[in-house]
Amino acid sequence: MSVTSPSNPAPGSAPAHPLAPYGWDAAWESAFAPYAEQGLLPGRVVRVDRGLCDVITPAGTVRADTEFVVPRDPVKVVCTGDWAAVDPEGGEPRYVRALLPRRTAFFRSTSSKRSEGQILAANVDQAVIAVSQAVELDLGRIERFLALAWESGAQPLVALTKADLVEDPVTLAHLVADTEAAAPGVQVLPVSAETGEGVDVLAAALAGGTAVLLGQSGAGKSTLANALLGEEVQTVRAARDVDGKGRHTTTTRNLLRLPAGGVLIDTPGLRGVGLWDAGSGLAQAFAEIEELARNCRFHDCAHHSEPGCAVLAAIEDGSLPERRLDSYRKLARENERLAARTDARLRAELRREWKQRYALGRHMMERKGRTVRRP
Repeated sequence: MSVTSPSNPAPGSAPAHPLAPYGWDAAWESAFAPYAEQGLLPGRVVRVDRGLCDVITPAGTVRADTEFVVPRDPVKVVCTGDWAAVDPEGGEPRYVRALLPRRTAFFRSTSSKRSEGQILAANVDQAVIAVSQAVELDLGRIERFLALAWESGAQPLVALTKADLVEDPVTLAHLVADTEAAAPGVQVLPVSAETGEGVDVLAAALAGGTAVLLGQSGAGKSTLANALLGEEVQTVRAARDVDGKGRHTTTTRNLLRLPAGGVLIDTPGLRGVGLWDAGSGLAQAFAEIEELARNCRFHDCAHHSEPGCAVLAAIEDGSLPERRLDSYRKLARENERLAARTDARLRAELRREWKQRYALGRHMMERKGRTVRRP
């Protein structure tokens, strides 16, 4: 019996595009049209490494230099998951000439004091947040990841990894319920790469799209990636028994094809997850608080001690856990501080550019003046 698939189309039908398994569609083809006229090849970035990247194209995998698409803004650098226009065969080195506009992008703030963002993955449909059950459940960290995931434009999903380490089914059910309460509108799935529990359900949820796998070091991302891929593709190291933290097994972001269709971007473990311009993401991560706030007496209610505060009323009657409000306040303050620092950085950059232009203009005027006064 014949099987119809992107690589084996039905008789008489047009063959699928070679990049279809990687997410290529009619919209990407339309966006690429101007570059096709220039003779460039379309491709998806599957790995980036020190100014070079691997790009899967209709002609195979290309090693390309990113020199021509190095922006001043660090969140616009070439990233795993990007769709690119690449030089055709015939020249070495080959270059990425342009990136197609991103549909979604997952950012975090760096740990530096320069208030810069870092892009982790591009053009992602689902963000899988891996949370290890080998350590105590940290709902605040999950909420932080969820805010960034919602802000990216991707649909988040929480995978409670290493579920086999929780021997009591009742305890595991409570952990799932607690996570669901901290993740409204998000699927929470206990999985175990060791026993296979939940892996098939997760694979089915990710089939056909682009997913990014995120989490702390030691969360079991590489092990889970191998289970989803059906083979040992990613190197795995044991987490420390003391705190459950792992070493950075995955050191680059790699885009990998899934057997059931779609692709998976595995990322290095994240020790720090800072918010990056995540206002709308926070609103979605704490959707029930945002909904309650619409019924506050004052439209600018801070939910501290104002009369007629619907959020505080929900705390009083027990319908909203106080922990949720505390977490919301903490992340909102962090996002506001980052926005203030970012604005200050942008203002400083504009001032520097203005001074440079002023100095250049003055220099040119002086040169012109000197030229005119020459005998």
